[in-house]
Amino acid sequence: MAAAVDVEQAEAAIAEHYPRLVRLGYLVLPPSLGRHRRVLTAHGLAQRALPRGRRRRRASGVPVQRGSGQPGTDPGYVYVRQQVLRGALAAGRPFPFGGLGIGRLHRPAPLLPQVWGLRVFPPSGGSEELTTERALAAASAQTRAAWALARLENLPDPAVRELLCGAGLTESEARGAVQAAQRLPAGEVPDPCSLRARPADLLRRRQFTRGGLVVGATLLALLAGMVLARPDGAGGETAAELAADPALLARAEPAAWQDAARLDFSVWPARGPAAEDTELLGRALDAWSAPGGNVQVSATPGSHTGPPPGSPQLLYAGTQDGVSLVLLHDGHRLVRYAEAGGAAALDFARTDGAQAAGASAVVLHRGEGTVQYLLAPWVTGAALGDLTAPDTEAEPLEVDRDGVAAPMATPAGRQECTDFPVLELVTDPAARVASGGGSGGSGAPPLVLADLGELTPALLTYGSPRTGPGQPLPEDGREVWARTACHLPSVAGGGVREVNSWEFARQPLPDGGGTASWVCTRAETWRGAGSQAMTQFQAPPGGEVAAGSPGAVTGRAESTAACGPRAPEVLGGVLWRSPESAWFVLAAGSEGVTAIRAEGEVTGGTGPAGEADGAPAEAGRRLVLPAQEGAAVELTAELADGGTLEVLK
Repeated sequence: MAAAVDVEQAEAAIAEHYPRLVRLGYLVLPPSLGRHRRVLTAHGLAQRALPRGRRRRRASGVPVQRGSGQPGTDPGYVYVRQQVLRGALAAGRPFPFGGLGIGRLHRPAPLLPQVWGLRVFPPSGGSEELTTERALAAASAQTRAAWALARLENLPDPAVRELLCGAGLTESEARGAVQAAQRLPAGEVPDPCSLRARPADLLRRRQFTRGGLVVGATLLALLAGMVLARPDGAGGETAAELAADPALLARAEPAAWQDAARLDFSVWPARGPAAEDTELLGRALDAWSAPGGNVQVSATPGSHTGPPPGSPQLLYAGTQDGVSLVLLHDGHRLVRYAEAGGAAALDFARTDGAQAAGASAVVLHRGEGTVQYLLAPWVTGAALGDLTAPDTEAEPLEVDRDGVAAPMATPAGRQECTDFPVLELVTDPAARVASGGGSGGSGAPPLVLADLGELTPALLTYGSPRTGPGQPLPEDGREVWARTACHLPSVAGGGVREVNSWEFARQPLPDGGGTASWVCTRAETWRGAGSQAMTQFQAPPGGEVAAGSPGAVTGRAESTAACGPRAPEVLGGVLWRSPESAWFVLAAGSEGVTAIRAEGEVTGGTGPAGEADGAPAEAGRRLVLPAQEGAAVELTAELADGGTLEVLK
């Protein structure tokens, strides 16, 4: 049954998730509106998504499932998202005039917001964003809606279809929209909350200036009277001014996380010795609202750098190594302000959808080869581990009363990989359910996080995507990760949220070579797009392979669903030299692979029952073929469902 929603719930959802609601509306609205009107209409749809009156309304549609990286099952968000979706789809339909649908006329522009004398539009992105935007512009409104719900909201196809039906589409229309959306590219999209401005038509404006002076003066007098008549003297404060007021910063109670239905950054309390320093907080808010020339701005991919949509939440304010630091959160982003010696820096990181494990630590400060973390209030213990040494016990880290951990070594920026420092966290048992059952305590493995040079560390997990989300590292998972650790820098800088590894096959090697592991590693991003996957061949130690050496990367792909919940099957192949100096083509597939075939300079394959076509093979999903050094081979696999599979490229 749909949950009831009142005005306060909907208003809170709009304030917390305003950027994502505006982006949803912007993507669904017809491109023929033009970028300026499309931006304003998208903002208007989000701002008018409140229920009418004070009565409680039902939140139709499917709430986002927990663990999907989205705003949970909050009925307020479900309701306002559906309102934005309906409004955006309606804007693309012909406007009925006199009982007729006149296709060339769009619905009237919203009364608010309005911009006079300027044209606003999102800044242009790279070639990937341009390609995606062109593809979306050529698609229908319902296809754009299906694409946005799947890509930005991370909803499964059945949930997308139900939301589209709830917005007025028939079942067949919704199904067709979902299928069409799957053929569109999964690139970046414009951010309608981060805008550029240009003057409107100056010549036309001059023609109307004289006639408009009288009308303008009259309207100005009326508006001034309305402002003067407002109570409490609040007439002159704009939303931007209110957002930059330190006195209005949101602050969570210290124990708020203990009773929260969802553990994320919104339940972090305000901590730090400078949490009441209004001058420092004011400088941080001013820099965020309008960064000057002395403020260096950086952001992870997919994180917009615009001003806060409302008063943000304070997480920390203090000083480390002579650097004044302020950490803020606006429901969509983490923002770290740092100042020292007259210079300042702002770092933006997208964190929407963070839950428990993914919201357990933030990089507070970096030193020479070190990093300091601010830890979540549900963290009860921290330690420094070495990912390349699974048998070495982690060293405890001191954590002060504000949740700041002692400096620890970081792998970020290193040229060599002799070890790989990671942060290991034990959390309160009450937080374990929200984080998927891990995070230490009662014998459960701790959370493991890696610094990849960004504001939020990446959560490292282990487990087959066929069985659900990855879990904190078990003993066998640590063995696999020990030989995967030195490949992590290859995904640094991509806004990585989580990296999962799993052993998808084990393969006995010819000539007494032992048993090798085939491993797939997938890096998920906060923005959804830009995920990376790679396969490794981890040969047993001996001969040319040193103990603990990194596995050999045999395939790599970007912006792919491979090796994840939507496409868990994977195929890997390598040209390998045995201890007897003989060369072989080796290939292995995951559980759903029934046969593997090699073509090119080496041919052969396995049958569904695991018997080879004239060549030795252990099973249907493992292939061993004699070869020559440097042989060029193409590998394909057959799946149990009748599909085919290639190696990652």
